[in-house]
Amino acid sequence: MSLFAKKESDIWLIAGLGNPGDKYAYNRHNCGFLTAEMIADKTGIRIDRTGYEGTYGKGRYEGREVVILKPKTYMNNSGISVAKAANFFKIKPSHIIIIYDDIDIPTGSIRVRAKGSAGTHNGMKSVIAHLGTQEFPRVRIGMGPKPEDRPLADYVLSDIPKEERQTVFDSFEAAADAALEYVKEND
Repeated sequence: MSLFAKKESDIWLIAGLGNPGDKYAYNRHNCGFLTAEMIADKTGIRIDRTGYEGTYGKGRYEGREVVILKPKTYMNNSGISVAKAANFFKIKPSHIIIIYDDIDIPTGSIRVRAKGSAGTHNGMKSVIAHLGTQEFPRVRIGMGPKPEDRPLADYVLSDIPKEERQTVFDSFEAAADAALEYVKEND
């Protein structure tokens, strides 16, 4: 082994996908951002640094080093930011948790997977392309199904309706807990 070989770290990266700016703050597509903020609150890690084409915070949770990232590259280019942070901190794919909205599962539900495809999600397509692998965990937050008569972009970029907010915010809480449990239980 070379003295200059890249050594992977034991740091965890939790990236919540979304779009920056007040215009998008409570859109369905910003589930990842909102969940990342909940994780920051639960862990005491402040997302107050700028870098890797996003905002991030670094701290400890359950004795493990954790970076929480909110890419500022807009959803469809999320992989640029995620890959920059992962490369800088030398984070192995199994320690990169991506949190995002999914119209293919019912509103308010969450699904945790250790790996998988992007499905129809352009943000995940970007992450997979920039990391060069699908072998990383993800927490999907249900925002579906999309009404048949509504264009996809219009639907995901619309604000979460008042009547769904409690259900959706409860799912953010469940997603935050699931991501933190994943960090705690896996090496």
